[in-house]
Formats: sequence, structure tokens, C-alpha cells
Amino acid sequence: MSDTPAPVTGIEVPINLQYEFTAGKALTRFLTRIREGRIVGQRCPGCNNVYVPPRGMCAACGIPTEEEVEVVDEGIVESFTVVHIPIPGNPIKPPFVAANILLDGTDMACLHRVSEVDNARVHVGMRVKARWKPREEWDYTFENIAWFRPVEGS
Repeated sequence: MSDTPAPVTGIEVPINLQYEFTAGKALTRFLTRIREGRIVGQRCPGCNNVYVPPRGMCAACGIPTEEEVEVVDEGIVESFTVVHIPIPGNPIKPPFVAANILLDGTDMACLHRVSEVDNARVHVGMRVKARWKPREEWDYTFENIAWFRPVEGS
């Protein structure tokens, strides 16, 4: 028998991170519009790319963006993953689909959930449309859209 203790192979340490977030000018305008039930992005004056949510600057050119562009709440799934691991504090229970959705008229996908379809049937290129929460639940958040659902025939 040895007096050597067993090696430590891992520990659990609870972490609590608190932070403040400042939306900035572009995202504030986006969140104000989403509370009205509208989705707006910004167009780059150089390459004409449209970004939703807007970032205040073109990802391709680095040029500041100011022109606001309203877009529809429909698009295609560019990529996706089926999430099987619970996310602490998240009320959505796995498994669920997190997808990069390219809204019609935009040039960069936004991340959101796909639901109302069996996870195994979600595919790249699937057309989806926003399922909005009831208007009385709307706030300054992209979560006013509960999820995206398949468009008939896609």
C-alpha cells in the first residue's frame, strides 16, 4: 500500500460573470425596430452588403455603415447544429437546432433557433420564416422572434 495520494484529474468551480453591455448606435436602432416587429440591417456604401443585425461597419470593407435597410423575416438555413448539451440558465431544453440563417436581402447570416420541424429534417438550403412571440411579450431583443420554422414546400 502506498501513501501517495491519487492525482487530481479535475475540479468543479462555479463561475458567476456579471457584465454590462452597451449596444452602440447601430445595434440600438436594430433593437428599437425589432421591438416594433421590423427587422432592419445596414448597407455598406462600398460593396452594398447588408448586415443583420447591423454592426456599424462593413465586415468586408471596414467602411462605416449608416443606411438602414428593412428586410423580411424569411430566409434560408446556411448551416446548423443540433445542440444536445443543456446550456446553464437557458430555458430551451435539448435537443434543439441552432442555425445560421441568411435572411432574404442580406449578406451575412444571423444565428437563431429552428423549430416546428423534426431536427433530422433540418437541412442546408431549407427556407424558414420567423415565428414571432405574441406582441405583448416584445421587448428590445432579437428573442421577439421565438424561432424560425420551415416554409411550406421547403
